[in-house]
Amino acid sequence: MAMQNPAARPTNPRFSSGPCAKIPTFDLANLSDAPLGRSHRAAVGKAKLKAAIEETRDILGIPADYKIGIVPASDTGAVEMALWSLLGARKATMCAWESFGAGWVTDVVKQLKIDAEVKTADYGEIVDMAAVDYDTDVVFTWNGTTSGVRMPNGDAIPADREGLTICDATSAAFAQDLPWDKLDVTTFSWQKVLGGEAAHGMLILSPRAVERLESYTPAWPLPKIFRLTKSGKLIDGIFEGATINTPSMLAVEDYLVALDWARSVGGLKGLIARADANARAIFDFCDANDWIADLAEDAATRSNTSVCLKFTDDRITDGAAFAKAVAKRLEAEGVALDVGAYRDAPAGLRIWCGGTVETADIEAMLPWLAWAYEETLAAQTEAA
Repeated sequence: MAMQNPAARPTNPRFSSGPCAKIPTFDLANLSDAPLGRSHRAAVGKAKLKAAIEETRDILGIPADYKIGIVPASDTGAVEMALWSLLGARKATMCAWESFGAGWVTDVVKQLKIDAEVKTADYGEIVDMAAVDYDTDVVFTWNGTTSGVRMPNGDAIPADREGLTICDATSAAFAQDLPWDKLDVTTFSWQKVLGGEAAHGMLILSPRAVERLESYTPAWPLPKIFRLTKSGKLIDGIFEGATINTPSMLAVEDYLVALDWARSVGGLKGLIARADANARAIFDFCDANDWIADLAEDAATRSNTSVCLKFTDDRITDGAAFAKAVAKRLEAEGVALDVGAYRDAPAGLRIWCGGTVETADIEAMLPWLAWAYEETLAAQTEAA
């Protein structure tokens, strides 16, 4: 017998893991102060870019002596800049537990050909960070966007490390409390937790990272878009709003509006609480239903943003086809958009729970998930 359709529907069915849901108060009219048609190097453009940097610093609690730059090509561009500009001075350790981390391994080992130890973990697990040699330069993702696992804290990273820590934090910044004293290079993109527009990344450098940049020259040529130094000195302008190439001032305005909203909900603590509440609704749903589970093996490493789920019912004959069918049913009903697992990840679903998502929408979507599961299982049985 077909399961009855749930009565309630999410007000906003957007649960994509990137670009993520816009802030709940989003309205194009809020972007009317954007200096469109003006140079980003004009006083108004510089002021907007500088404000984006300093508001980011204030809300995230980034130390005053850390440099924050707006860079091109989203989080990917920020990570690539760090890898190509900083690595090679000493051995590296590459830690990967999902597809993006695996991509950084490819860059370092196959493209840059740096002497590196590669440590990997399966989807749903993370590398034992306590077993890492921090006298090497260590590259890792804080939150695995495609695997739904995260670093529980930075306790494993020693304060007296000799190497640099290079952290891709794109699904963690503004949703998790990052230990800045343990991170030398941190990157994220606007289109993740605050639901900003794509193509802009943030590069955050500790004084140790700046010292490396000014004392080490890579053996390979650097394209202009990666260059952070000139004549052995940091290009300070990059970290004051003088971007390497032309940014979208409309996207800058959108980010500034999102930062204002973040402050209105309690800043970082408020954003973390919102993400935690969203994820908790899904965790509780999994606890109450034996046919679905979190992909994360350890509750301490479960992500509160990119929550990845797997179907555990033994009656499912083709996991990938089943998960795709469930996601398709949810989209067809307009109750959950873009919730399929990442293409390289195990079959299942991925539901974004960052702070721009309302818990009420998660709670309204979950009965539909149960409905889609039952409908898909019934269709599979009928087809057999």
